[in-house]
Amino acid sequence: MFEQPLIPIRKPLIQGAREPKFNFWQSLGTVLSVAIIVATLFTIWTPSSLFSNRLTKSMSQALINQKNPLKNRFVPTTPPSPHIGIVAGHWGKDNGFTCADGLTEGDINLTIATIVRQKLMEQDFTVDLLKEFDPKLQQYSGLVLISIHNDTCDYIDNSSTGFKIAPTLFARSQPEQATRLTACITDRYPKATGLRLVNSITDHMSTYHSFDEINGNTPSVVIETGFLNLDREILTKNPEKPAQGIVDGILCYIKNQPITIDPTSTP
Repeated sequence: MFEQPLIPIRKPLIQGAREPKFNFWQSLGTVLSVAIIVATLFTIWTPSSLFSNRLTKSMSQALINQKNPLKNRFVPTTPPSPHIGIVAGHWGKDNGFTCADGLTEGDINLTIATIVRQKLMEQDFTVDLLKEFDPKLQQYSGLVLISIHNDTCDYIDNSSTGFKIAPTLFARSQPEQATRLTACITDRYPKATGLRLVNSITDHMSTYHSFDEINGNTPSVVIETGFLNLDREILTKNPEKPAQGIVDGILCYIKNQPITIDPTSTP
């Protein structure tokens, strides 16, 4: 036998309530809204939009930044007191190298350091000009600390020309800061001076005393701006050029400007 199909029972409306009427225009509006949303989503995720030039460039740049975050996305840490420290090597201690005609490394260091300070002050920075063993170096906190030196007056060979730079080796907080600062100066200094980088860092440079004295959050480098023999002319007659190279490197670091070298390949 076939069972008799069940007939749905319609529940009565609550007394006093009216059964809602079908509203054609309201329903049409809802349908159109859904259609617009679906069409928009479909347009966004079509291949032509997904791989548009702008998005492709963004994806490519993201990959580059991921491979080399120091080069493109580095953000310097701003200390509580955003000063810049410039150490004039040997100033207040001794003369450093002394040439046969009386030219001293200390004098060249102080000249270049003074010009660097002036150029940075013109950029509205607060700059501290410091002596070799300045008491202010103890726990010095700043945007950067640069110690300026020069190499020997003696003739070694024809290749003894150029600049040297060494970063803080024992950074207690963020060593990538010193790496980035070194890369910026290494990139900018040759463009301002025409001098090449000399990869012969001495123990005296890599274990420079101020590295252990300053605050661990302050990135620091020591730079020998040239040789007092073969680079004598630019150091004595055009000290503005090495000073500008240092300034450009500092600004590159502070302003997070792009560089053309790999930071991890620098000394």
